[in-house]
Amino acid sequence: MDDVAEHKFKHRREDDCSAIECYMEEYGVSAQEAYDVFNKHVESAWKDVNQECLKPTEMPTEVLNRSLNLARVMDVLYREGDGYTYVGKAAKGGITSLLIEPIAL
Repeated sequence: MDDVAEHKFKHRREDDCSAIECYMEEYGVSAQEAYDVFNKHVESAWKDVNQECLKPTEMPTEVLNRSLNLARVMDVLYREGDGYTYVGKAAKGGITSLLIEPIAL
């Protein structure tokens, strides 16, 4: 998600290589086609994460929850662009509503 967001919004430095550019060069596809492929991989990874969290394993639940929460944070930060490097209204609004504004009961 990070490479897609950075490539879309041209946030990479010139000396950095992105997975999107490598994919485009290797397979001779357009940027949009590469985005579509990478987004399909993200969707597939979410299905895998959800499936693994639903079935019992030897891995402690605390470890699984931390991995799941990290994936959730990355999804929120990169869903609408590079929200990590360039914090926008969506990220600020989410943080504010979660940590600052009280929830009325």
